[in-house]
Amino acid sequence: MRILILALVLISNLGFSQNKRTDLNFTTKYFDAVDKWVAFPNKDIDSSFAYGFIYLDNQAGFTFNYEDRFKIENGTLKKVGNNLQTGAVKYRIDTNANPVSILTKEQIEDLNLPDTPEWLSVYKQGSENVGYLKNEGYHYNHAGACERALLPLLKAYKIKPHFEGLEFELSYAYNHLKQYKKAIPILDKAIKNNPKNFYFYRELGFSYVNLDQVKKAEEIYLKGISASDNDFEKSEMAINMAQAFFKLKNRTKFDEWAKLTKKYAKKDSNYMQYIEYFEKNWDKN
Repeated sequence: MRILILALVLISNLGFSQNKRTDLNFTTKYFDAVDKWVAFPNKDIDSSFAYGFIYLDNQAGFTFNYEDRFKIENGTLKKVGNNLQTGAVKYRIDTNANPVSILTKEQIEDLNLPDTPEWLSVYKQGSENVGYLKNEGYHYNHAGACERALLPLLKAYKIKPHFEGLEFELSYAYNHLKQYKKAIPILDKAIKNNPKNFYFYRELGFSYVNLDQVKKAEEIYLKGISASDNDFEKSEMAINMAQAFFKLKNRTKFDEWAKLTKKYAKKDSNYMQYIEYFEKNWDKN
């Protein structure tokens, strides 16, 4: 009886080990898999999986270096074998890309892959430079991964705070993460250094309006609209103030900013639809 139980335990453990070796968990966002070997989910009609290496091209953005395809056979990963040379096919990753499965050490060994591709070092050159760090933060921000953007942006800010585009990216990340109080001193210094950059006013106004400091936000947005030559950006600043006064049920101020929104927004834009909604629902709670 004991022998039978022991045999069952061994079989169970063996089965568990094999399953774990071939587990694929497609739950990781591509921007959380940078510098990792990954597999993408397959289509229902295909039993093989595309695999390769995700890295961040400092100029072009998140990139998937396609290696080949594999199938799961007898508890291991087996290359399908398309005879493609390493690094021959690269895909820029769309922001809407499906989640990936990061390959485990055992899976990497099954596919006879190095821990890190030799060619990766080319894309790491100058990685401590301000421009490189700013671009890295930009790509994370663009992907919506603003928390990851903070590390390179803050590192760059300590080196050269007024580097072109850096203050905007850093304040944008803070605002996206709802850390408005951290964005304000960054933007105050940015405006003092470059008072003509209307993007700084746009972000600063956004910080204040979300802190319910409406009077201060209005002051900043008026300066931003005056400095801007971009109607879309003007309409964005205007709609933010219109919405703030809609929430406060201040009709006089709302009408002021609704008028500005209508002046700068395109007729078929979402901002015009928001104004229409606010006007129709003014008396509702």
